[in-house]
Amino acid sequence: MPPLRHPDEYELLDRSSEDSRDSFDIDGADFESYGPGRSPSFLRSRTTRLGRFLAFFTSVARRRTGEAAWKRRKQPIRPRRRISPRQCCFIFNSFLGIILAVILLTAIIRPSYTRLPNHYKALRQAVRSSSESGRGNPRNEKIFIAASLYDRDGSLAGGQWGENVLQLVDMLGENNVFLSIYENDSGKQGESALLEFERRVKCSKKIVYEPHLDVEDISHITLPNGTNRTKRIAYLAEVRNRALRPLDEPGDVKFDKLLYLNDVVFDPIDALQLLFSTHIGDNGVAKYRAACAVDFINPFKFYDTFATRDLEGYSMGVPFYPWFSTAGNAESRNDVLQQKDAVRVRSCWGGMVAFDAEFFQKTKAANTENLGDRRRADANSPARFRAEEDHYWDASECCLIHADIQLPPHKSEEPIDTGVYMNPFVRVAYDTRTLSWLGATRRFERLYSTIHNIINHIGRVPKFNPRRTEIAGEEVEDVVWVQGKNPGEGSYQTVKRRAGTGGFCGRRNLQVMVPNPTSGQKNWETLPVPSV
Repeated sequence: MPPLRHPDEYELLDRSSEDSRDSFDIDGADFESYGPGRSPSFLRSRTTRLGRFLAFFTSVARRRTGEAAWKRRKQPIRPRRRISPRQCCFIFNSFLGIILAVILLTAIIRPSYTRLPNHYKALRQAVRSSSESGRGNPRNEKIFIAASLYDRDGSLAGGQWGENVLQLVDMLGENNVFLSIYENDSGKQGESALLEFERRVKCSKKIVYEPHLDVEDISHITLPNGTNRTKRIAYLAEVRNRALRPLDEPGDVKFDKLLYLNDVVFDPIDALQLLFSTHIGDNGVAKYRAACAVDFINPFKFYDTFATRDLEGYSMGVPFYPWFSTAGNAESRNDVLQQKDAVRVRSCWGGMVAFDAEFFQKTKAANTENLGDRRRADANSPARFRAEEDHYWDASECCLIHADIQLPPHKSEEPIDTGVYMNPFVRVAYDTRTLSWLGATRRFERLYSTIHNIINHIGRVPKFNPRRTEIAGEEVEDVVWVQGKNPGEGSYQTVKRRAGTGGFCGRRNLQVMVPNPTSGQKNWETLPVPSV
């Protein structure tokens, strides 16, 4: 019989749950606890439940610990995976493909301002299906066309601009149009081109060329250093008004619309759409105080930000679609995003503007009761371009003219409608190449709105204008520059004044004319503005 071993000499084997009943019994293996008449077999028959319980969990714990250690020893160490250049190229090309797909789908499914309303299509078809004079003027409305030019090399009157104007006159009907052009300081080439253009004009006209416009004839301001200078805006207002002088002459013609043209490249049919299709009423007749095109300096960039203000008088956002910021109620921006042909604004210009001519003729002066303070004293004074008189406060003459003729803002909760609209279906440019691209770039411009909003917030536009909320006729407290009695004297002072119509147009700025510019020098400059 082999000798008995101490329990510590036994090697525990792995067991299943069924083998746990035969596990080592700590009480039965205690040799010192044997008494007389007791044997190990007897002890095994009286195995306690506690012993079996402890034996089972001891076996399971050791088995699992061993397995975990074995797995740790056998688990291979994997190196960190790196992205190969080929995978980087694949990811980049996939991302680029998604972007191109979104652009193409937008251009096909959701293009911006390309699906013309039915009445726009009807007018376009009427023009293209006939060669008869007046085919683009279905109601034979009387149109006054005005332009002020600076044409140094004669490329305007003698180029595409001149050709477009002649086509427009033909589409409107020679008997329905009066053309007025004023040009100055352009030199011999400009004068020669204008005279040649005049010989080709078949409608009633007044075309004036002046070799030099003396700025001394225009109102001046006195600067802190004692010198007298002419505000650039006052100069621009003067030359624009000279193109309107035929309206001051006695005559029996009552004009329905006034179309003011800048030196832009435009489609004559678009000019018709601006005149006769913008914001039509139930009777099919266009109804507006002013309607502006949208002008571009390149295929993406909106140009005339100085003259344009949204429906609440805020200045523009960054100059690409949708142009207006989210400031205030963002109603102008929302009108653009909804693809309206009459985007409600406080002012605009856009290189080409159609006006209700009643505001510019003495025969309708009774309707000018809401004009600016400078004309309220004379109820028979029609609207004209002007400049602000404050020293260090500039506002575009093209904004102020809208401020003077629009329906004034109100304080009720009803939607505001000034009667001034911007029409993004009608687009013009400052060169033929840009105009040729506008049909393509507008197709995917709806993708810009989110980026536009982000950049507006980063750039903190629109800028603050302390006069934006002024209502004409109210007494306001304002900080203005007050010139001292002696040269070099002057300061900003808080004064009470009567608000005019164009507070929303302005900003702290001063541009003045250069009296005798040298060759190649601009005829105007911006002067530093004293800090408030």
